[in-house]
Amino acid sequence: MQLFSTFEHTVFVEMALATLEKKGIKKEDIFIVPLDNRMEEHKVFDNIHRSDGTSLIDIGAALATAFSVIGASIGFKLTLGPIYWGLIGAFVGFIVGLAIRLFTEIIIKKKKRLLKGFHSEIIIIVDCEESQGELVENILFSHYALGVAKIK
Repeated sequence: MQLFSTFEHTVFVEMALATLEKKGIKKEDIFIVPLDNRMEEHKVFDNIHRSDGTSLIDIGAALATAFSVIGASIGFKLTLGPIYWGLIGAFVGFIVGLAIRLFTEIIIKKKKRLLKGFHSEIIIIVDCEESQGELVENILFSHYALGVAKIK
């Protein structure tokens, strides 16, 4: 029987391995594979095949609405009239909102991603007897495994 488990890269991996060895699992029956970190930058703009769930136009739409109302209100006193000033306000509000969202996505969230430090996971494959399967699974889960799968 083989058990596949994933762990975050923490000290709990070493503790799980030490516990498995104390319970009679040989080192030769444990296989550890660290996953590589992503080297390319996260893309800001979505395409038809991939979306990260964040919208770039939400703040722009809200500010376009607010600026168009203000522009139309002030436009009654200006020479072009309320319609043109409402459209100008909507355009300016949308551009300002888009600039704010791009700034937060590119500058601020990039710094948070670097500080948070997305680390790769580790896959541990344990080859054991069927009678030891439940024990190994409990040991892996007690040491904070993200997931465990059994294959007989």
